Amino acid sequence: MTDDFRVTCLVVDDEASIRALCRRITESVGFKCLEAETAESALTCLESDAPNLVLTDLKLPHMSGVELLRHIKIQHPRTEVAIMTGHGTIDSAVQAMKLGAYDYVTKPFRVNELKLVLQRMEEKVRLVYENEYLRDRVRNDQELSEITGSSVKIQDVLRMVARLKDTRTPVLITGESGTGKELVARAIHFRGSLAKRPFLAVDCGSLVPTLVESELFGHEKGSFTGALRSKIGLFQAAAGGTIFLDEVGELSLEMQTKLLRVLQEKEVRPVGSNEKVKIDVRVIAASNRDLEQEYQEGRFRKDLFFRLNVVPIRMPSLRERRSDIPALSHALVQRFAPEQKIQITTAAMNCLMAYDWPGNVRELENCIERALALGNHQIIDAVDLPPSLRAQLNLHTPAPMSAGTAPASTDLEDLERHAIERVFQQVDGDKAAAGKLLGISRATLYRKLKRYGIGGGKPDGDGTDGVATAVAGSGSNK
Repeated sequence: MTDDFRVTCLVVDDEASIRALCRRITESVGFKCLEAETAESALTCLESDAPNLVLTDLKLPHMSGVELLRHIKIQHPRTEVAIMTGHGTIDSAVQAMKLGAYDYVTKPFRVNELKLVLQRMEEKVRLVYENEYLRDRVRNDQELSEITGSSVKIQDVLRMVARLKDTRTPVLITGESGTGKELVARAIHFRGSLAKRPFLAVDCGSLVPTLVESELFGHEKGSFTGALRSKIGLFQAAAGGTIFLDEVGELSLEMQTKLLRVLQEKEVRPVGSNEKVKIDVRVIAASNRDLEQEYQEGRFRKDLFFRLNVVPIRMPSLRERRSDIPALSHALVQRFAPEQKIQITTAAMNCLMAYDWPGNVRELENCIERALALGNHQIIDAVDLPPSLRAQLNLHTPAPMSAGTAPASTDLEDLERHAIERVFQQVDGDKAAAGKLLGISRATLYRKLKRYGIGGGKPDGDGTDGVATAVAGSGSNK
């Protein structure tokens, strides 16, 4: 919650004198006050504004204060409601409290009494918002810690984040899918002076084309089929904070034109409205496309590109910063299994380092989570990795097989067995050299030699003597 947060209170009463008195009282304690004569007009007000507090009379024309309470708690569960009632209807007010009302005030009421109730309601609202903010902050701090790496390229990104965090300059983040573009946008927002303001992430590629304008800029009630109530857009909802337009290159040229106008004029016009609303919001955009090439080929507006590309940040792909893979992998293990001391074997790490990661960090996350789920909860070995990574054991061995000895089967165990056989033959049975070339420990190599009956050993089933026989047999052949 921001320090300049101002509570809004909606007063609902069919007597103008009561509304005027309540307005004076609410404004005297620093609240913004809205008025409604009936429950129906209050609900209309709630469609366009979301007051923090509602002070309503119990007896209203057509719809009672209790019915209004029910509607409010369904639509705006965090809004606190107090009931005003005469002496003869206190039982009804108590019943209303059981339905979610914060308190009740008897008429005629004293000014100090009403002030006290309103101030207590304000305190609860502030506590709820503060708790929500703290939860969001903890979650975002955890997410920001995932920007891990000491490579030059990722350190350049982090230095840029530090320089931009307290500015309102438009930023364009480019890079392949899964490189962490949204994490960088969140870092710019939550590590700077706007951290307590709203941060709204919008996936432009997932918005329904016919509703994009409504989602971004809002709409008036009845402006199109299905618009049963007025709705503020995401730009208004992010007022004072940051809006993150992910995959902005997916917007149609028509929407690009409207977005450009919003960025230039700093105001939006909701669908179906003739009035424009001023906005104050920082824009961070992202795309996995090359937007400069896109505008050169006529698929993206050139003027919008330059409006967004005031400060460009390019996220490196994971294969461009392979040196960060070990640190990232261990950090992910700690995130997914914080209470367990799980190690990654050399063979598994060699597979991780050799893979090209087309899905980047997001794919690495999925890979580590899968390995933890399928492994023995003590180590992550190559066998725990997805098939596309385990195949590295075969692809990165030094000597290719002759055409006549290539395995006909594509079973991964066959690939592994033939890879070990090939390396074992190349080094003339030297187990230390074979383990080094394969990127696995000597103990793991012995286990696999025994498993596949390579080097004079017998396949699994003969116990530990099989390993000894394999060692002795290979030594005599050297």
